[in-house]
Amino acid sequence: MFVAIAYESLTGNTRTASELIADELRAAGHEAVAFSVAQPDHSALQRADVVVVGGWTDGLFFVAQRPGRAHRVRKLPAIAGKRAVCFVTYAIDAGKTLGKLTAIVEGLGATVEGGMTIR
Repeated sequence: MFVAIAYESLTGNTRTASELIADELRAAGHEAVAFSVAQPDHSALQRADVVVVGGWTDGLFFVAQRPGRAHRVRKLPAIAGKRAVCFVTYAIDAGKTLGKLTAIVEGLGATVEGGMTIR
C-alpha cells in the first residue's frame, strides 16, 4: 500500500507527527511519503491508495478551534475518490477541529475513514 501524508504545520509539531506516521508505515512494510500542503507532491497524491491529511489546531484556547491555514488544505489536488484519514495536533484543546478538517477533506471528494487528535 502507498500512503501519501499531506500536512499543514506552523511550529513543526504536525510535520514531526507526519514524519513519525510515515516512519511507522514504512516499518510495517508500506510505502509512505510525507510533504507539506504548501508544496504538494502531485505524483504521490495521484499514486496513493490512502491519503493522510494532518493539520494543527488554531483558535482561542477553548473556543473557536479550527484547522490552522485551512485554505492551504482546501487547495490539495487530486484526492477525489481517494480513501483518507485525518489528524490534528493541539496544545490545549482540539475542540471540533478534527471534524472541521474531515469536512474539508470530504469536500475535496475523498472518503474519510477515520481520524485522531494528537497532543
